Amino acid sequence: MTAPQTTNGMTSIPARTGPRQARPAPGAHGEPEPARGAEDGEAPVRGAEGATGDLGGAVDLAAGSADLGGAVGAAGAGDLGGGVDAAGSAGDSVGGVVAGAGPVRPSGERTTVRLRAGEPEEPARYAPEWLRLREEADAAARAEELLDALRIRSADQPGRTGALTVHDLGCGTGSMGRWLAPRLAGAQHWVLHDRDPYLLHFAAVGSPRSAADGSGVTVETRRGDVARLTPDALSGASLVTASALLDVLTREEVVALADACVGAGCPALLTLSVAGHVELTPADPLDAEIAEAFNAHQRRGGLLGPDAVTAASEAFAARGAAVRVRPSPWRLGPEESALTEQWLRGWVGAAVEQRPELRGRAERYLRDRLAACAAGELRVVVQHSDLLALPPSTDETS
Repeated sequence: MTAPQTTNGMTSIPARTGPRQARPAPGAHGEPEPARGAEDGEAPVRGAEGATGDLGGAVDLAAGSADLGGAVGAAGAGDLGGGVDAAGSAGDSVGGVVAGAGPVRPSGERTTVRLRAGEPEEPARYAPEWLRLREEADAAARAEELLDALRIRSADQPGRTGALTVHDLGCGTGSMGRWLAPRLAGAQHWVLHDRDPYLLHFAAVGSPRSAADGSGVTVETRRGDVARLTPDALSGASLVTASALLDVLTREEVVALADACVGAGCPALLTLSVAGHVELTPADPLDAEIAEAFNAHQRRGGLLGPDAVTAASEAFAARGAAVRVRPSPWRLGPEESALTEQWLRGWVGAAVEQRPELRGRAERYLRDRLAACAAGELRVVVQHSDLLALPPSTDETS
């Protein structure tokens, strides 16, 4: 997870056309990472003008490239922490989960990690393979109707000059920017936040090149923790956005997020939060029990899990923001079998980690579900919710 940090000479990268070459991030294959500025937590990149930052020289946007898919595909899951074998998973049949698709951290360990000077680096939580696998389903699921209110809000601020400044929290490989930037008109500057420099590398390489009207898009990266988010950090922001973030925050962190966004006067578009409801066709008697155990797993350690959207709605509304919530379900059929397989392994694995007594039945359940998936006979609807919070406008507060 992520949060803004103070920038000191951060390189701004114009999105450009033409080929670009991505190189593996240092540390991804076991070699030591170069020293980086731990105090700022920044992950700058190399731009066409030769201005260099840290990110270990992992990004050279002047050099030409394959697309993000090729860059991600070149890295195996083992590059980001090795094979996933979560404690308490349902035997070998739940193994092989791509990082991020299931319970990949030791029991009780928080997903949101503060970054402080001198703290050791930790394994990546989310593999780009998983984020790439879900990107198309995410794009199809997001509630695009919420953008109408966002566009109206932007049009009602004629005094704004310069580019639309969008802060993308927990950006991962940058899928939110690739979905949203081409749907908004006007010049845009995206500030990508994540705690993982490897994911920031992919987000920068795969950044969108132009807005809906052909205007330019620029991007910068910042490394840090969402728990440190403050209104000052969002000074000048036009929009805060995130995808699949709210459900891995605590109530205190959601309140801090609402404080920061409303304090800065910028809207927040927070998409694809787990809603806690799953529909599988054909049904199985164990569906409800697995779902209940998974939801309990999502709430461990004080995380909000399926309660996140309700908590966020209350927090933003209490601060005077107008809140809109819309469903954004994944609808997975035979064409999405690769994503369905990984989701199933992670979903069942998390349930068994929460309730080890399910292991025997869960092994049978997962085996049957995977067989149905491979045969093209399984359909899954995974419910999510999208939230748009619009703080009071300047006219309303004056």
